[in-house]
Amino acid sequence: MTWNWQQPDWPHFRWDAAELAALEARFLQNAGERIGSIKHVDRDDRIAILIDMMTGEALKTSEIEGELLDRESVQSSLRRHFGLQADQRRIPPAEAGIAEMVVDLYRGFAEPLSHETLHRWHRMIANGRTDLKQIGAYRTHATPMQVVSGYLHKPKVHFEAPPSDAVPQEMDAFLTWFADSAPDGAHSLPALTRAGLAHLHFVSIHPYEDGNGRIARALAEKVLAQAIGQPSVLALSHVILRKRARYYDVLEANNKHMAVAGWLTYFAQISLAAQAHAQRLIDFLVAKTKLYDRVRDQLNERQARAVARMFREGLDGFTGGLSAANYISITGASRATTTRDLADLVEKGVLAATGTLKSTRYALNLDDPVLSGGDTTLEI
Repeated sequence: MTWNWQQPDWPHFRWDAAELAALEARFLQNAGERIGSIKHVDRDDRIAILIDMMTGEALKTSEIEGELLDRESVQSSLRRHFGLQADQRRIPPAEAGIAEMVVDLYRGFAEPLSHETLHRWHRMIANGRTDLKQIGAYRTHATPMQVVSGYLHKPKVHFEAPPSDAVPQEMDAFLTWFADSAPDGAHSLPALTRAGLAHLHFVSIHPYEDGNGRIARALAEKVLAQAIGQPSVLALSHVILRKRARYYDVLEANNKHMAVAGWLTYFAQISLAAQAHAQRLIDFLVAKTKLYDRVRDQLNERQARAVARMFREGLDGFTGGLSAANYISITGASRATTTRDLADLVEKGVLAATGTLKSTRYALNLDDPVLSGGDTTLEI
């Protein structure tokens, strides 16, 4: 098998810019609309929304690689980074590391990319790991770096990266290209094109023992933030995770040659989907903030717990609606107390009720009719 980095014209990827022009224009237009939608939100609420979005991306980029992290620990760590009050829980190394990386990416989006930036991210991602020989440094092992699946005795090789002794030179070339293709570079590239190429080029080198996918997605986020000139959090990993197999299939289909139009079209489309999802999430979180501001001091402890449980699932939350039985399960309240609590929540405009008697179900009553639908209801 001959891989892309073994081609004589590596790493000069080929694509048709005209095929991506409409997608590039749509990305910039959507970015402008998104910036406008958040301007009316005050600073504290913007930080709260940002932390919610960062938490989701930190969890999803790890889950793509099969690592399931604790949401509350990631969010607590992020709150500490932003100087906000957080619980005193002990944050596990993996959660602390990924939280630190997304904050570093967000705050340093405009900074030039360097070997040390990448090594720093790798140290964060590998925080607490004891199974890696090299942490915060490019791989040095003599055995081939392969992406494989299947049985140990008969693995399927999806990709083999350049040998370790070639990595320093390959990464020097990558960093030169990254600077050269930046918005202020000598040969700047459109946002989605540059992001897709950065991702593909980096994972083709596969410079670290582990964590290459997470860093590649971080690089794409950095590129897109640089393109719009301000820090940004897209739901890129969220969208990729939904169809993870497709993500890996398209990568594999574009790792043997320099013609990468298929990968760039795919990556542009998922970037736009991520942008749209991020906007829906912003709208949802703004509506959540408005609702809490309106009823913050009017909810008892049981009601607050149930409403928080419904909000915690976000746009991809539970369906079926909150029933009295659900409320009892969440709060431990008696049936009579549950009836009073739910009626009070409806009267206050926090919940909207549908159905009658035992079939009554409750959904969050947000200002946006789209956001008050099934995606924000709860079923246990």
